[in-house]
Amino acid sequence: MDSKYTQLEQIATDIREKNVCPDLAMQATNLVMGDGNLNSDIVFIGEAPGKKEDETGLPFVGAAGKFLNEMLAAAGLERKDVYITNIVKYRPPNNRDPLPEEKAVFWPYLLKQLQIINPKVVITLGRHSMEYFLPGMKIGEIHGQPKRIQFGDHKIVIMPLFHPAAALYNGSLRQTLIDDFLKVPEIIRQLK
Repeated sequence: MDSKYTQLEQIATDIREKNVCPDLAMQATNLVMGDGNLNSDIVFIGEAPGKKEDETGLPFVGAAGKFLNEMLAAAGLERKDVYITNIVKYRPPNNRDPLPEEKAVFWPYLLKQLQIINPKVVITLGRHSMEYFLPGMKIGEIHGQPKRIQFGDHKIVIMPLFHPAAALYNGSLRQTLIDDFLKVPEIIRQLK
């Protein structure tokens, strides 16, 4: 059995070789696959890389990433304890929202990532990643409420949270996001 690292590298190679989203790829500096612990029980999924992420090739390293790090620390976790990725692996121009067709074409690659890492909990950051796991739901109504869903041949818990960037623009969301986030360690404990 190939190591998880090798399998994830193969996904990146496939994305490049199949020229997924050529318009995005052409203007991006880096393919941003993910970062963190490949054996983690927790995977965070955002929507797409931003400017800093595109420059470094790592997810969540800008202002939203700093806030994510603060929340991890508040929950007694560090980045090295979790795995962080996005649905879309290239930065959309001017940080625009990823288009539905961009998300759709990257979705199978995200599913492969999740199958390799095999987390117990997937924390979606923002509505873009949430809507694939919990279609028809509204993040304003279900944020912070874990949902158990069928994923392949087993069930996983989806925990929808507001995107950290939203809390940076809207101060009132900041405490909501922190409060929701602090439920995560307890959810993990209950699953063990």
